Amino acid sequence: QVQLVESGGGLVQAGGSLMLSCAASGRTFSRYAMGWFRQAPGKEREFVAAIRWSGGSTYYADSVKGRFTISRDNAKNTVYLQMNSLKLEDTAVYYCAAMHTARTPLTLDSMYDYWGQGTQVTVSS
Repeated sequence: QVQLVESGGGLVQAGGSLMLSCAASGRTFSRYAMGWFRQAPGKEREFVAAIRWSGGSTYYADSVKGRFTISRDNAKNTVYLQMNSLKLEDTAVYYCAAMHTARTPLTLDSMYDYWGQGTQVTVSS
């Protein structure tokens, strides 16, 4: 069993920053990619960012490009999402996900095998 635990969510004013962390634990598994998705009230879950574990290629939704940065720490089995210049529309529950075999596209949530419980990010005016 693989567990993904997110942390770092909270309340922040528009224009502020937050960094989310997602720590993977449990049985060893080959990790092809990890991603962040979010779901706002009344909306479907949407892709935010993804990173290939080997090589570190990154991918972003257009809505967060230039503001969010995804990164990984291999030694800590942790992926991060640095969120800058936060906007009201970034308010959502943010989920970490892991994919253990090569699948595409990385932007599609059904491609991922494991999910965290989610962490709330609320941006206020």
